Amino acid sequence: MTPVTRQEVLGLYRKIFRIAKKWQSASGQIEETIKEKEYIKSEAKTLFRKNKNVTDPKLIKQCIEECEARIEIGLHYNIPYPRPIHLPPMGLAHKQGRTLRHQEKLRKISKPIYLKSHDEVS
Repeated sequence: MTPVTRQEVLGLYRKIFRIAKKWQSASGQIEETIKEKEYIKSEAKTLFRKNKNVTDPKLIKQCIEECEARIEIGLHYNIPYPRPIHLPPMGLAHKQGRTLRHQEKLRKISKPIYLKSHDEVS
């Protein structure tokens, strides 16, 4: 990892914890705010630790883009949880043989960048 990339990643990590420190839930309830703050911190720790040994520059760039996207979406919608994609299950193709494999491939391709690592951790 280059020093510039390392600084960028550490900057994102600090930014997430600053956001968590100032976070207010949409409902305004104290319990909900505390729960969401803890979720933000634990999700950041989990994903950053999971990816700490990544050395491929393309994969590092993809992780940085995912992190930035999740930050922007979370701040915009005031929801710390990743927004799901709304595709009906098995809605793209018939449920047999090659078309099922094709549909699974389409579903994987259509997954937004901000959800790439979410399913692997949860």
